[in-house]
Amino acid sequence: MADGFGGSMPLYLLIGGAVVIVLLARRFRVVGQAVSFTFMVGAIALVAMLVAERGRFDPTFARVASLLNLDRGQEVSGKEMRVPMASDGHFWVTVRFGQVERRMLVDSGATVTALSSATADAAGLRPDNSPFPMIIQTANGSIRAQTATVPELRIGNIVARDLPVVTSPAFGDMDVVGMNFLSRLKSWRVEGRTLILTPNHPQNVATN
Repeated sequence: MADGFGGSMPLYLLIGGAVVIVLLARRFRVVGQAVSFTFMVGAIALVAMLVAERGRFDPTFARVASLLNLDRGQEVSGKEMRVPMASDGHFWVTVRFGQVERRMLVDSGATVTALSSATADAAGLRPDNSPFPMIIQTANGSIRAQTATVPELRIGNIVARDLPVVTSPAFGDMDVVGMNFLSRLKSWRVEGRTLILTPNHPQNVATN
């Protein structure tokens, strides 16, 4: 799986070209200062975008994004939890189970909540004692997955207990909130670019 900072070659060429232009422009004082300032602002914006994007997968960058207020995430409003659409067009939520916290993709097309092997191990989840592995259909074909149960899963003011999940090394580093979680809510809907989750019994928001 590609690293979060792995960009395409045109991006690197663009950055390299920008550096060359700045160096040439500095030979002309007034024009050079204007060009340098413009590219400095652009560079800062690019770094901010990369930090915010990487923060969805890397806890270290997530903390940096939070400090810089780059990651406007979920918020509880009354009894509802509102999740803004991310720049990639998807909805991501901060999920806590036990001492583990992860950013997870909300996917109404996924039947069951899915955890990567690393996340399942970090949460101390043990596979259920079933002689029959679950077969999951993905975009890359069928994969074998183990089943497990999360004792308590929290998303903002929402708590789901004894939630069945599937886990497999084939998921890579991706964690997904599926329909078996969404179906437990009183309601969920998308309004514009905001996902709105309404629990049956809103809970106090956990604090660190």
